[in-house]
Amino acid sequence: MPTADSSAQTKPDTVKLGIYVTSIHDIDFKQKEYNINFWIWLKYKKREFDFVRNLEIPNAKTFTTAYTTIDSSGEMVYLQMKMQCTMKDSWKIDNFPFDRQTLRLSFENSQFDSTKLIFVADTIGANYDIRNDRSGKLNNNRVMNGWLIDVFEMSSKGRVYKTAFGDETMNADPQVTYSALRIKIGISREASGLFWKMFLGMYIAFMIAFICFFIHSDGMDSRFGLSVGSIFAVIGNKYIIDSSLPESTSFTLVDTLHGLTLTAIFFVISATAYSLKLVKQQKMAKARKFDMIMAAVLFVIYASMNTWFIYAASKSG
Repeated sequence: MPTADSSAQTKPDTVKLGIYVTSIHDIDFKQKEYNINFWIWLKYKKREFDFVRNLEIPNAKTFTTAYTTIDSSGEMVYLQMKMQCTMKDSWKIDNFPFDRQTLRLSFENSQFDSTKLIFVADTIGANYDIRNDRSGKLNNNRVMNGWLIDVFEMSSKGRVYKTAFGDETMNADPQVTYSALRIKIGISREASGLFWKMFLGMYIAFMIAFICFFIHSDGMDSRFGLSVGSIFAVIGNKYIIDSSLPESTSFTLVDTLHGLTLTAIFFVISATAYSLKLVKQQKMAKARKFDMIMAAVLFVIYASMNTWFIYAASKSG
C-alpha cells in the first residue's frame, strides 16, 4: 500500500459503495476459505479516484474483476464492477454441523487515506439474490445452497496501519488510517440431513454393540468381537469427519458425540466381562437379569445425553 498523501485537506470526499451478492459457494472448512461472486458499484465526484486499479479487498486470497463499466458523463462518476473472490476466513466448528458462521468482506482504497476518502454504504435495495419460493416465503438458497443468510450488515470504519509506509516525515507516531467499508454476512446451516449423513455410521456401530446384551451367554466370544469391532467403526467414522474440518483445540460436538459413543461401548464390553464371570459361576439367570438392566440403563443414559448435546448445539449455533 503506498504512502498516504500528507497534504492538508479539511474534508474528505465521500464515496458511496453498494454490493449485490449473486453467489457464495465452495465453502472449504479444511482450507478456511470460500468463493463469492458479486456486483459492486461506487459513486463519487473526484475524477482522480481510480478504483479499478486501487480498490483493495484485504482479506481476499485472490480476486478478479470480470466486468467493468464507468459513466462519468454527469456530476457523479458511476463505476460498476463484477468481481469474483476467494476469501480467507476463520470458522467456528464447536457446534458443527449445527454451526453458525460469519463471513467478512471489506473494501479499501490503497491510493488515499481517510483524510482524502471516506466510504459510506449504499443500502438502497437488496444486497443479495433473494426471491419468493413456491409457498410464497422468502428463499435465499439461490445464493448459498444448504445455508440461509440471516444477517447482512454494512458499516464504514477506519482501519489503522501502524506504519508510515516509508514516509520519513512521520517519525513520532508512524500510523496511517484508511477508510474501510466492512460487510458482515451471518449464515446458518440446514443441518438435519448433514447430521444424519455424518453420524449414522456411528449410531449403527453403537446399536451393533448394544445388541450384544441380547446375545445368549453361549455366544460370549461373539459379544466381545462385535463390541471391539464397533469401537473401530466409531473411530473410523470420526477420522472421516475430522478430515473435512480444520484443526481445533476446543472440544467440539463431533468429539463429544464420538467420545460418548466410545464410552458407551466400553461399558458394553465391561458388562459383557461381568456377565461372563456370572456364567462361569453357573449363575445364568442372574447374568441374564444383569444384561437386561444394563441394556435399559445404558440406552436411556446414552439417548438422553445425545439428545441434550445435540439440542444445546442446535440452539447455541
